[in-house]
Amino acid sequence: MRLLASLLLAASLVHAQAATPVTAPAAPALKAGVLSPVMPAPALELQGTDGQPIDLARFKGKVVIVAFGFSNCGEVCPITLATLAGARKKLGADASNVQVVYVTVDPERDTEAQMKKYLASFDPTFIGGVGTRAQIDAAQKNWGISSTKSLASDGSYSIGHSSSIYMIDRKGGLHAVMPYGHPSDDFVHDLRILLRS
Repeated sequence: MRLLASLLLAASLVHAQAATPVTAPAAPALKAGVLSPVMPAPALELQGTDGQPIDLARFKGKVVIVAFGFSNCGEVCPITLATLAGARKKLGADASNVQVVYVTVDPERDTEAQMKKYLASFDPTFIGGVGTRAQIDAAQKNWGISSTKSLASDGSYSIGHSSSIYMIDRKGGLHAVMPYGHPSDDFVHDLRILLRS
């Protein structure tokens, strides 16, 4: 009788386990803010510092990081670019599937040659986006980027600008926005997820 009770108990436990649904582990969350729904990335119609026009469609199949700044920026831009360069380095072989596009907000000073030289000091694979004032204004409007020029008494100027960093998935969707100040490890974490998706 005791044996029968033990067998019945074991059978009921097996049945209970079999009836319990197995759920897949949750997908890892991005460190960046995720856009839901993912939308097509806004247009960028600029000249690239690699000698080719910038059209995001040409990078399809890669994860693309888009950020805005300028070569005379004193603090925010160098930190952003150094962080992105560090993230690409940590990705190892996967870095070949990540393209950084850095769009100037200062077309009067950032020529193609100037921007290329500036970006190469961080990572020679970075592509700068340059153009006329009208083209840059259109790009900023498309991406929701604000910038303000502040004139100094000596005639020089600085530019305050939006510093968020945009991540485009391999299908061309604007997937996430990373606020300024995140470490390179957060970018590595998110880029690995986007590269797998």
